[in-house]
Amino acid sequence: MKQKSRGSKAATRVPADRGLPSKKQILDFLNSAQGKAGKREIARAFGVSGGARIALKRLLAEMADEGTLAGDKKHLKEKGRLPAVAALEVTGRDDDGDLIAKPVEWDEAEGKRPTVRLSMDGNDIGIGDRVLARLTRLPRGDGATYEGALVKKLLKEKRRLLGIYRAASRGGGGTIEPINRKELKSYTVLADDTNKAADGDLVRFALARRGRFASSNAQIVESLGNPDDQRQISLIAVHAHGIPEDFPESVLAECETLPSPTMDGRVDLRTVPLITIDPVDARDHDDAVHAEADSDARNSGGFIVTVAIADVAHYIRPGSKLDKEAQIRGNSVYFPDRVVPMLPEKISNDLCSLRENEDRPCLAVRLVFDRNGEKRSHTFVRAMMRSAAKLSYQEAQAAIDGNPSDKCQPLMDSVLKPLWAAYEAVAKARDKRGPLDLDLPERRILLDENGRVARVTTPERLTAHRLIEEFMIQANVAAAETLEQKRLPVVYRVHDAPSAEKLKGLRDFLETLDMKVPHAGALKPEAFNKVLAAAKDLPVPDLINEVILRSQSQAEYTPTNIGHFGLNLMRYAHFTSPIRRYADLLIHRALIKALNLGPDGLSDEEVPRLASIAKAISDLERRAMAAERETNDRLIAAHLADRVGATFEARIAGVTRSGLFVRLKDTGADGYIPISGLGDEYYEHVEAAHALVGTRSGTGYRLGDAVEVRLLEAIPSAGALRFEMLTPPTRGNFGPMKKGVRGSRGPKRKTFGKSGRRR
Repeated sequence: MKQKSRGSKAATRVPADRGLPSKKQILDFLNSAQGKAGKREIARAFGVSGGARIALKRLLAEMADEGTLAGDKKHLKEKGRLPAVAALEVTGRDDDGDLIAKPVEWDEAEGKRPTVRLSMDGNDIGIGDRVLARLTRLPRGDGATYEGALVKKLLKEKRRLLGIYRAASRGGGGTIEPINRKELKSYTVLADDTNKAADGDLVRFALARRGRFASSNAQIVESLGNPDDQRQISLIAVHAHGIPEDFPESVLAECETLPSPTMDGRVDLRTVPLITIDPVDARDHDDAVHAEADSDARNSGGFIVTVAIADVAHYIRPGSKLDKEAQIRGNSVYFPDRVVPMLPEKISNDLCSLRENEDRPCLAVRLVFDRNGEKRSHTFVRAMMRSAAKLSYQEAQAAIDGNPSDKCQPLMDSVLKPLWAAYEAVAKARDKRGPLDLDLPERRILLDENGRVARVTTPERLTAHRLIEEFMIQANVAAAETLEQKRLPVVYRVHDAPSAEKLKGLRDFLETLDMKVPHAGALKPEAFNKVLAAAKDLPVPDLINEVILRSQSQAEYTPTNIGHFGLNLMRYAHFTSPIRRYADLLIHRALIKALNLGPDGLSDEEVPRLASIAKAISDLERRAMAAERETNDRLIAAHLADRVGATFEARIAGVTRSGLFVRLKDTGADGYIPISGLGDEYYEHVEAAHALVGTRSGTGYRLGDAVEVRLLEAIPSAGALRFEMLTPPTRGNFGPMKKGVRGSRGPKRKTFGKSGRRR
């Protein structure tokens, strides 16, 4: 009995006495193979045996010479053709918004790498993901070469090999400077492997070894643009993390066919003087506020606060091209040199921007507070509004402080003073609630006209900032409460309490400063706030803030509610920024469905996918945070590149067994000092004290210490800074030193890093 080929579903068997299979039959067999297919599998499939095997071998060799076959005798395939099932990497989208992928493995000798149009309906797949797909070849002229149906999602490659190409001055070829800060070495690129890349281009590359004992050279796979020419250093992070840049033509075209809002089913709020308060350089305005004293005698001294949010759900309908694109992006990504938005500019900066004196559809919540700021009730409506004024935080604050601008002057009594009075009441309830009160000012990088760092500022935290933040929090809570009451699914914004392991590390550290935090069973944000308040009297309050921040869990999106520890809230959902967060758009749709506010609410198809969508947008938020952080590092490294040898005031921001991370006082730039840069002594890593302590002298360096450092190296493409320590170590209560955690005199390799946060 003939054995069925392991590499095919089925094949037409041709007995040996009827001759060999035709070339077309061989190609058809190879193209239908599910596994490996070589000479042996072909012989088995077509019943070729005995002396006919020699004739088959000659036939296969002839097909290879003709250029119709590729591979070796164990792995044959039609030249230039993909197998029936292949591993693919999603590389972009076509003009219709469909995902486009390319094979993970491909021999360039077979020609141009084929493209695959993926059918991804109902699957959370994005650019940079790897998938296993079943392929169908498409007719020529269709754009893509194949159509792929998802079999399963594969693990992503650990990291994309990206670098800056530096062309040699003569002889062709050049070198690549990798952007990975853990791999600060250059790779040689031979003249035949440049793939037409230009000097300074950001490139994706692969490593290839030319001989058994030869070092790896780099082969450029594709050029991704020049960050310097475009004055967009964020280009590196965009490609490193696979962040979608341009919108497909079909998505932009859909923007031109969106339905205009009408008053049908809407409450008219156009006479209510809602105002927007945003950063001075804000391009879109998706939230507006208004407050007034409650005229209800039963709520004497109370307030009615209205929070109106742009009605993005009116334009972005479930299942539309705009919706699919927004879900792929997950959120807007903010860089100092540009924004990569979740929605096209037509929507984010026009249709859904609450422009001054222009009618805009909105979803609004009317919040009723008593004199102590406790919420008594709330009501959601779908409405039409008209912003009475567009103010910046600084402008609104100056008006309340007694210096109103010409725009603010007529708003003082009717708008601004009631807002501040309502906030004073709500702030009482907030203080009673006791959310985590970390004081970690965020620095802002300002660029000049050439896209270079002009200066780094720490914006003042104003009451106006706190006012808007607290009213948005109250609106978010109201959204979660309403959906729970209506028994509709909620994508919560949750923040878990610190883990037992992190809490133990924090407790061990605080004990070295004679400070304590309660055990997990009695833990509330108030306990941390007491520690933070006590830290203000210590020499290093920033240190305590930093360590408590590091002890916290990361916030995320999920349909399962565990509360928000940091805000000390039982239920919380993101409702107030649907222009820039997909999670908020889902909440808008859920509210529309729950309250019967229109036909464009949460669809039945979305409900069973909420858990996977929540996981995906949580991951996309992490991606955005990493990209934003890395871009800031690269901008600062470029800013300091011509100051190698200069000295800086800094503070120790991280302690590892191989060295110290430091943060510069003026710019907030992070850099690394390997143990070899600390002097001749051996240092023990005392983990509980977040310190490196000399084994001979007992002196050391700990997290939060103010130090002076000298810049030794700056690598802008990697965002890497290396320093040496100038400040001698000091004595302190470092706690017991443990054996087996000694740091070496110098690390085996340079490592650079930085932590980030987002509420």
